Amino acid sequence: MAPLFSIITVTYNAESTLPPTLKSVKEQTCSDYEYLIMDGASKDSTVQLARESGIANIRITSEPDAGLYDAMNKAMDIATGKYLIFLNAGDTFHTRDTLQTIADTIKDNNYPGIVYGQTQLVNADRRRIADRHLSAPEHLTYRSFADGMLVCHQAFIALARIAPSYNLQYRFSADYDWCIQCLQHSRKNVYIPATIIDYLNEGVTTSNHKASLIERFNIMRYYYGNFTAVMKHMKFIPRFIARKRHMKKCSVKE
Repeated sequence: MAPLFSIITVTYNAESTLPPTLKSVKEQTCSDYEYLIMDGASKDSTVQLARESGIANIRITSEPDAGLYDAMNKAMDIATGKYLIFLNAGDTFHTRDTLQTIADTIKDNNYPGIVYGQTQLVNADRRRIADRHLSAPEHLTYRSFADGMLVCHQAFIALARIAPSYNLQYRFSADYDWCIQCLQHSRKNVYIPATIIDYLNEGVTTSNHKASLIERFNIMRYYYGNFTAVMKHMKFIPRFIARKRHMKKCSVKE
């Protein structure tokens, strides 16, 4: 019988960030899942850590890939779960009962297309830094993502049969495109009014951040039109400045 969840973690030389993720998955009170580690032929102890994790339903693949989203596509190709959860190395479920909460929500709502919740940022010591700069809305539709990626990818649980492959023409923002496509095909989206994911805040390089913004702008143009993309991005500027100030304050407190 197929598991309810396929939890997918893509890794490459992730020995410093993977242990909390492995621990979080292993400690979940819900066991109705398979755990797929899709490794890009790491040269450190990443694969060994996964093998020694003691997670009963783990499957590990280690081979070269063409990047993060290519590895995610490979994982989806072998996934057997009804729902997909992408959990990056360093990210964790918020509590031991989180997966059970998601499972109960799915069953109570007759297996919706999307289940989603809130995300908080943590540091390497697993201490809370701040809430994510965008909050997941109570009501989510395909049009919602015209305001940006309102739901963190890790807190966006999709029915596998409606999930497309990641578009490899996008190097940094294929997850934004993927979530929009999932929403286009979802008949019902259900909100969990709680934090479900702790996201490791490692930051991104300036060059990658700029490239990601350009990709997201082009994706937004494709789905929502030029006018909407331009107007929304004008509104994003003060939001971006406020976010930078907020994160700076949080760093000072640390």
